[in-house]
Amino acid sequence: MQSLYFILDTLFNLYLMVVILRIWLQWARADFYNPLSQFVVRCTHPILGPLRRLIPSLGGLDLAAVLLAYAVALGKYLLFLALGMIHGQWLGLLLVSLLLVLKQAGSLLFWLLVARAILSWVSQGRSPIELVLYQLTEPLLSPIRRVIPAIGGLDLSVLVLFIALQALNYLFLDLFPSLWGML
Repeated sequence: MQSLYFILDTLFNLYLMVVILRIWLQWARADFYNPLSQFVVRCTHPILGPLRRLIPSLGGLDLAAVLLAYAVALGKYLLFLALGMIHGQWLGLLLVSLLLVLKQAGSLLFWLLVARAILSWVSQGRSPIELVLYQLTEPLLSPIRRVIPAIGGLDLSVLVLFIALQALNYLFLDLFPSLWGML
């Protein structure tokens, strides 16, 4: 049963990250003709297309995609509950689903920052993926750079953002000790 749990958990979390990435790509107005963006659009459009006809956007926020992210997280826990893999109450599942979306957004940010750092050492700006990673992460890194400038050519903004992400992770662990651990 543990192997089934692992496979289902991984598949739901990966698709949730793709949906969150779709929201983030739209928010950052990233290049949608990029291969990474096209992959994300292809993975999410079959569900988002019909949802968008029912749920309008609010300003620059795609509410259909936000609802899809929440529905994927909730669907994961409902499936686990139906299969007897977890035990819980409906109200608790609603909160856990919201927390899962937040945690996966932070995890996605972490991995995009790692990928951007690695590509900056290897590709030297020639990769189309690097352009999208720049468009996604630069709005978060540039305010940090204004406060903490590069020291001897070394950009510390990614490290500061890593520390902030870890601090948020510990804050949520303190606020929701039993729930945060099951995410």
